[in-house]
Amino acid sequence: METKPPPDQYSHSSRKAWIALAVVVFGSFAILLSLGRDVYQEAPPVPDQVVDTHGEVVIPSGEIQLGQSVWQAIGGMELGSIWGHGAYVAPDWTADYLHREIEFVLDTYAQADHGTDFASLD
Repeated sequence: METKPPPDQYSHSSRKAWIALAVVVFGSFAILLSLGRDVYQEAPPVPDQVVDTHGEVVIPSGEIQLGQSVWQAIGGMELGSIWGHGAYVAPDWTADYLHREIEFVLDTYAQADHGTDFASLD
């Protein structure tokens, strides 16, 4: 009399586990791709150049993309945001820029009006 091999008790449950894993993995990637598409489609437009109300070019063509490339090259997007969201991770570079800009403006005015830099005025 021939005996049959015992049924593999793990094949059915392990097959279900592999199918469940595949569904979760493919479902996760489908969600990520969908969200990535939405982010790409709703990204803010980057202007080619910036002009003032009189039509004078303030920021020439290509300078915005060049600035973005420099920002990415120095790792700016990894340290915090440029508008202060995440200043707990890195310095608030907006405040630093504004501080430097106002020092430049004050020095320019002081030089024009008094012939010296702003720090030496009383």
